[in-house]
Amino acid sequence: MIVAEAVGRVLAELGADTAFGVVGSGNFHVTNALVEHGVRFVAARHEGGAATMADAYARMSGKVGIVSVHQGPGLTNAMTGIAEAAKSRTPMIVLTGEATDVRSNFHIDQDALAAAVGAVPLRVTAGTEAVEETLSAYRTASRERRTVVLNLPLDVQQDIVPWRGLIGEFLDQMVASHRVVAGTAGPSFSTPPAAEIDALARLLAESRRPVFIAGRGARHARAELEELAAATGALLATSAVAKGLFRGSPWDLDVSGGFATPLAAELIRDADLVVGWGCALNMWTTRHGRLIGEHTTLVQVDLDQSALGVHRPVSLGLVGDTAATARTALHALESTAATALPALEPTGGPERGYRSAEVAGRIRAEGRWQTVRYDDEGGDGLIDPRTLTIGLDDLLPAERIVAVDSGNFMGYPAMFLDVPDERGFCFTQAFQSIGLGLATAIGAALARPDRLPVAALGDGGALMGVAEFETVVRLGLPMVVVVYDDEAYGAEVHHFGPHGHPLGTVTFPPADFAAIATGYGFAAVTVTGAGDLAGVAEWLKGPRDRPLLVHAKVTRERGSWWLEEAFKGH
Repeated sequence: MIVAEAVGRVLAELGADTAFGVVGSGNFHVTNALVEHGVRFVAARHEGGAATMADAYARMSGKVGIVSVHQGPGLTNAMTGIAEAAKSRTPMIVLTGEATDVRSNFHIDQDALAAAVGAVPLRVTAGTEAVEETLSAYRTASRERRTVVLNLPLDVQQDIVPWRGLIGEFLDQMVASHRVVAGTAGPSFSTPPAAEIDALARLLAESRRPVFIAGRGARHARAELEELAAATGALLATSAVAKGLFRGSPWDLDVSGGFATPLAAELIRDADLVVGWGCALNMWTTRHGRLIGEHTTLVQVDLDQSALGVHRPVSLGLVGDTAATARTALHALESTAATALPALEPTGGPERGYRSAEVAGRIRAEGRWQTVRYDDEGGDGLIDPRTLTIGLDDLLPAERIVAVDSGNFMGYPAMFLDVPDERGFCFTQAFQSIGLGLATAIGAALARPDRLPVAALGDGGALMGVAEFETVVRLGLPMVVVVYDDEAYGAEVHHFGPHGHPLGTVTFPPADFAAIATGYGFAAVTVTGAGDLAGVAEWLKGPRDRPLLVHAKVTRERGSWWLEEAFKGH
């Protein structure tokens, strides 16, 4: 067995079930080895799309993402997707050929390239080391939640691996020891020291208006956080990437930050204690710190010591798994007689902390963007994006998985499209690149085939990722792709336009997205007013044997309100 085949077999043995990529000569054998050993290979039309598909698949499935690309340009094409995954701490392995001969046209410093975007560069160095080095890459991705670029030098790929010798025995032992997390990126269940847990318990016991903000690092911890919140009277919110985590709770404020409802912003700002659970507490989640009150105590819980206090100074930082930390803090509270109070009923009973009949009533009445009044600005062949998105929210089935690209439009689907739970919203925004949304939706759809996939794109991002329209059709995904078309790079228009700058470089003539999508094999409907959404309703009634493109010609008079917040960070 040669190295390229051994690498594919090891990853399959470890539980990899799906890989994404574009095949060239340098990754041909390793990709075929993955397929031979039962891994589904999804061929993308561009390496950047493949990397983002794998990222989204990992986020929504809980498994380690696998990408396979050619050496040199195959890797450089994938770099934006790799950068997004690395910044998001997505557990992912990028298998890439490597031309080590400096005379080769394909030769570049692939280690430096990976390190530059925050990925971990590793390499298979010889046939005798191939199994152990592949296992090391998997261990780094899974346990440390890192994106790993595993270089496969072209000459080394042909080395013979002594599979049936000591290496084979080593693999059997290592696979057995990994079986508990095989193919997954599970939590470590580590907890902070007892003194820090006690300090957290004291802050919770003393708080009168606590709020929990949960991020991606807490998506496995709903039950533990809800139990601790009930014991302390805390309200519940999430960062954007964890949207849906507390869906159905009467104390759910939905997303904190630029996408927060006016009520959520008010209640978070008035909190006397905010605990961030597995979230960065960055400018997006805290509105540049303005959602943290002047006298609010800020606590942060994260698996990564280096993440504590990076964006906002914290009074207490705890290193530990969010679920285990919440569970341990609850035990510390329960062991204190002063906190031995009767359980809080969902909508009544004894008031505690921030929970009261009044607050519960306000959350029911004002807690969703759909209930916030606005002046519809549509007309003259353009639809208000709020009207569009509320209409789609009403039409689309509740069991959905929503992926959102970046751009001026992105707040509308993030705010007005509800999702059923934390596995219903995929938000690849750590690098703020446009053009990733369609690939994100593909990876998410393959991770959750039980849900209707919805891709929300701007016109600029849609055209950047247009090659993957063919991938959607080829895979037979019953996807709804919504293009919010303002015929511009709207973020730049609304950032520079008010200052009188020329906008010819960021505005474009009309594009017929319905015709483009139809050419790829989509069904399509053009929406210029609420009545045109009847076409979406008709598609939903049908067999859904073709994906649907919704070309929405949206109003463009002003920038979205969340965009004003965003530009304060530039």
